Amino acid sequence: MDPLLLGLVVGVSTVVMLFSGIPIAFGLCFISVVFLVIAEGFSILNVFAETFYAGLNSFVLLSIPMFILMGMAVANSPAGKDLYTGLDRWLWRLPGGLVVSNIGACSIFAALSGSSPATCAAIGTMGIPEMRKRGYSARLATGCIAAGGTLGVLIPPSIVLIVYGLATGTSIGRLFLCGVIPGLLLAGLFMLWAYIYSYFIDKKSAEILRNRKPPTLREKLEVIPRVLPFLLIVVGVLYVLYGGVATPSEASGVGAFLVFVMIAVVYKIYQPKKIWDIVKVSMKESVMIMFIIAGSYIFAFSLSTLYVTQSIAQTIVEMGLNKWVLFFYINIFLLIAGFFLPPVAVIVMTSAILLPIITQFGFDPYWFAIVFTINMEIGLITPPVGLNLYIIKGITPDVSLSEILKGSIPFMIMMVICIIILCIFPEIVTWLPDKLMGKALAY
Repeated sequence: MDPLLLGLVVGVSTVVMLFSGIPIAFGLCFISVVFLVIAEGFSILNVFAETFYAGLNSFVLLSIPMFILMGMAVANSPAGKDLYTGLDRWLWRLPGGLVVSNIGACSIFAALSGSSPATCAAIGTMGIPEMRKRGYSARLATGCIAAGGTLGVLIPPSIVLIVYGLATGTSIGRLFLCGVIPGLLLAGLFMLWAYIYSYFIDKKSAEILRNRKPPTLREKLEVIPRVLPFLLIVVGVLYVLYGGVATPSEASGVGAFLVFVMIAVVYKIYQPKKIWDIVKVSMKESVMIMFIIAGSYIFAFSLSTLYVTQSIAQTIVEMGLNKWVLFFYINIFLLIAGFFLPPVAVIVMTSAILLPIITQFGFDPYWFAIVFTINMEIGLITPPVGLNLYIIKGITPDVSLSEILKGSIPFMIMMVICIIILCIFPEIVTWLPDKLMGKALAY
């Protein structure tokens, strides 16, 4: 069978399999085995276990459960509440300051946890009721948290960027550096929309500001000692990564340990049951991601063995498309994929096909990783999967899903604007890693 036609059959079969509700890892493995056996015979199964093991035989993979453990420890402490309270007290004079505070808290908590759902749940539980109580519309209150939570997949340490690095063989430390300025840029665009909405559209915010009692300096300062140690841990982890002092695995392990020490010292969370609950949730999520990564190796191996990846890349190159037209089509494809699948699944399914194509057309794989990630952020706040939408719905059961979605749409537009800005000024992504780590070698 022609490799392109075979690739289409494999792709359709994979989508159908995943829509059946079967776990992603099992679905990828099943599809891979079926088509490998059909094409190569049962002898190919001799390398199945070896390939599956090779997908997990990487020391860098240790960083995933450690960063997840670090994030879950923060998520299960009052750190989110303290972040929100502190920013609210410092930004109280700004129109829409409460919304801006929530987005700022999401940005910082995203850096602490590296998880979009954890960010949504931690900041939304405190922030949404407070915003609604002070007169902000349910649409804006829910939309800003749903969008702000997506920053957890972009601002380092990001699990999505770790998976991308493992799937594509790119440097995780450089990916983290690439995500810093775009993450801050995207958070700034979110805040800009909150300010515009509150100042020009929602006149209630001005009235809220006039009637609010100003916080005292003591109130502004009292939260800082509780939040500062966690921020220093994140800064320290990133410093040792970028400074070449430690590997991602070592940095994440030390970071997780220090976070556990801090939640015990600052928030008195040291009871064995509470610690075990954090470890149990972290273990469950880690095993799921590890299984998906191993399944992705099997899937990538099958595509390569069937000559699907090489044929697609060669065909697209021979079509003679303008590189930006191709890039536009790839973005549309990623957006649609993100509507239906979680970010990790999209990365492990598509990176083996997309990476040769984008490098062939002269795109920087690190720059593309950030654009890829922002596309996945949009998917987190769009149905039918839209994980963040459902988390917000769980926090605010009295607000309809359609209202939450309408509140998220302006922030989706900001994400698209961010992608356009990065296309015009790619140095926004590459400047910081080039400055600290030197120019990346040609991929």
